[in-house]
Amino acid sequence: MVPGPAAPMAAAAAASPPQPRPGHMLVLGTGFVGRYVSQRLLAQGWRVSGTCTSAAKKTELEMLGMDASVFDATSNRCWFFLLSCSCSFEFYMIAVVYVNYSLTNLQPLREATHLLISIPPIPGIGDPLLSSHSDLQTTLSDSNLQWLCYLSSTSVYGDCGGVWVDEDHTVNPKSESAKLRYAAEKGWLNVIDDLDLSAFIFRLGGIYGPGRSAVDTIAKSKSLSRSQKLRESKQYTARIHVADIYQAILASMSIRSARRIYNVVDDDPAPRSEVFAFARSLVERKHPGLIMDSVVPATQDRIVAAEKRVCNARLKEELGVRLLHPTYKSGLQSILDSWSVESSFSNRNVDV
Repeated sequence: MVPGPAAPMAAAAAASPPQPRPGHMLVLGTGFVGRYVSQRLLAQGWRVSGTCTSAAKKTELEMLGMDASVFDATSNRCWFFLLSCSCSFEFYMIAVVYVNYSLTNLQPLREATHLLISIPPIPGIGDPLLSSHSDLQTTLSDSNLQWLCYLSSTSVYGDCGGVWVDEDHTVNPKSESAKLRYAAEKGWLNVIDDLDLSAFIFRLGGIYGPGRSAVDTIAKSKSLSRSQKLRESKQYTARIHVADIYQAILASMSIRSARRIYNVVDDDPAPRSEVFAFARSLVERKHPGLIMDSVVPATQDRIVAAEKRVCNARLKEELGVRLLHPTYKSGLQSILDSWSVESSFSNRNVDV
């Protein structure tokens, strides 16, 4: 049997971020990070609502204990699934209603005390959640919201020639996605400009964690995509373990902030080629014979100019975050240690 992940809640409790009083969290875009955060907040007694993109994912989130809505951010429409039953007749009816929908009609948006935004911008559109700026601002002003965090990306800094960059460094996005990320940052800050709440922009490095890491990719002997191979040639790559994103989120809930930006990255901006080489050595040492084919492409003739090394000093000094995984070595080792022999890799994804 191929090793697989241990129970999802086994991730990390080595550090002790301050525990905020349980409230109501709304996660817009309950993907890898959103689900990780949601599971842990639920365990702490929070009410957690979230949006997703399909009925199947809605069911998964509800099984975790979340209030889930299927929200199509690209069309501003939503599917509502209503279930009724009559036990005496053993009759079940599912009514599926498709209605014109905007984010401002999402009831948890009015009720939530905390809002985590994890829906990426869409090429050619931008952040779809900001399409109704004035309506969204009105809704939030009449809500219970106390805290907001937008998950952005370190890509907004662009090519900095390999120098260390902090949050005060000039932003110079080059790719379309990076430009849209920066526009979304400004958009959300504008929406909440006159609101009395704590607001944060987290510029995340490449996200990895259990089920989504270099060791998972190596163990599956899965080939990298063309874009992943191109990223292999970068001299520096910012990354962050999902457990440390959760730490940063918890820490930010314990302070009042007026529109503060934080780089959420680890201490070691090592190149992806180095990370994959280390991951391969870990898997080969613990599970000899598991790897069938190499997934680490040669980087000859593909070296590109170094981009940047992203500094996390503000994260540590102002939020008091002590990284559970300050380097990729610690993070990958913890993922490998969490594998159990009974599970398979059928649901594993590729990441940094």
